[in-house]
Amino acid sequence: MTVRSTANLRYGPLRLAVVLLAVFCIVAPTVAQNTDVMGSVPSGPASNEVLRLTLRDAIDMALRYNLGVIESGQNAQIARGQRLLALSHLLPQVSAGINENVDQVNFTALGLAAIKIPGIPAVAGPFSYSTASASLSQTLFSYESIQRFRAARTADQAAQLSYKDTLDVITLTVGNAYLEVIEAHSRIEAEEAQVQNAKALYDQAVDEFQAGTSPRIDVTRTAVQLHTEEYNLSVARNNFEVAKLTLGRAIGLPLGQVFDIADQLPYADINPPTVEEALKIAYNSRTDFRSALNSAKSAEQALSAAKGERYPVVAVNGDYGDQGATFGQSHGVFSFQAGINVPIFTGGRIKGDITQAEATLRQRKAESENIRGQIDYDVRTALLNLNAAKEQVDVAHQNVDLANDNVARSKERFAAGVTDSVEVVQSEQSLASANDQYITSLYSHNLAKLALARALGVARTNFSQYLGGR
Repeated sequence: MTVRSTANLRYGPLRLAVVLLAVFCIVAPTVAQNTDVMGSVPSGPASNEVLRLTLRDAIDMALRYNLGVIESGQNAQIARGQRLLALSHLLPQVSAGINENVDQVNFTALGLAAIKIPGIPAVAGPFSYSTASASLSQTLFSYESIQRFRAARTADQAAQLSYKDTLDVITLTVGNAYLEVIEAHSRIEAEEAQVQNAKALYDQAVDEFQAGTSPRIDVTRTAVQLHTEEYNLSVARNNFEVAKLTLGRAIGLPLGQVFDIADQLPYADINPPTVEEALKIAYNSRTDFRSALNSAKSAEQALSAAKGERYPVVAVNGDYGDQGATFGQSHGVFSFQAGINVPIFTGGRIKGDITQAEATLRQRKAESENIRGQIDYDVRTALLNLNAAKEQVDVAHQNVDLANDNVARSKERFAAGVTDSVEVVQSEQSLASANDQYITSLYSHNLAKLALARALGVARTNFSQYLGGR
């Protein structure tokens, strides 16, 4: 991105805050509250070389080290563990063991001292015996356990989809951070050009004042303009470094790693789909929507499991072992039980579980419908922003050309003594404003394309097609 002069940075912080708020509104509804998409785990020690970082490199690093990705991946692991726990209640439980026992019995403590039996002492033992046994327990039928397993399995699928959605969100977040670095770098280039122009104008005013063809006020006025542009250049350089730190923080760069961006992402127009086509793509591709639907389905199955607590449970268990004073003198022993457990009165526990499950189901259904509406909003907003940004780029580019022509004519008039430095300074300020609008419009256009990819649910896979990056 190249401009021929400066950008006015007066409203830079306010504009940046508005842009960040817009990005947050896109990102926040789709990431769990306990994740931080701007945080990361540093990937290791910094190297002495300057890293050339492409947009794809930045996104690939973020997908490994960003805190949001890590936490979402671990949430998926937790859901998988819960599914395995639910499955264990339906599978046989088998255990085996070997025991060596040494006992001594005091019959007096058992109340048998008053009974005089010839040959039986008051204390028996110590005596020992060995036991080797295996046991098995199996729930033959439990409607509650079956439904809880189904709910856990569906929740696991929802967690996997949520993880994929986090990858899409991280792509948008890192892409925006990369675009901010490009924008900040463009502002430095523009401000450096403006400082050079202001310095040339100041030198010219000094020369004409010394020659007696220009008043002292022109020197003072151009000096103020030069110092203003030098101040803006300092602000631009600081914003650039802060933007790089923000990008490095989001992707997990090693602490203190020096890097430069390798992609400039110049203006490139795209042919967006219609609203109807975009909504159709989004409803099929957005993994956050599919995750929400699975979460609602899991809540329905959990409600069915809560109601299933009223049903009988059929279970069997048994064990077989070998027991004796020694294993050479042992004999087989076994036990077997089969039964049906029917809940009759649970003190309101089942009713409480059902009430909670019903409330959770209503929440999940409301959340899924909210995401359906959010997708509609995201798609329509992205298309509106894209069209507006395209128009703004065209207008801003024309405005820059006109402002440059105005500056050139003002300088010619000032050199010819037709006008004073006021006209030149005003034309320079107009050019700075025009360049600021142009840089902002380029950034907004690229961000709008990336936001459209996110709204369609294809940011992770197709971001390069939308941005034109390598």
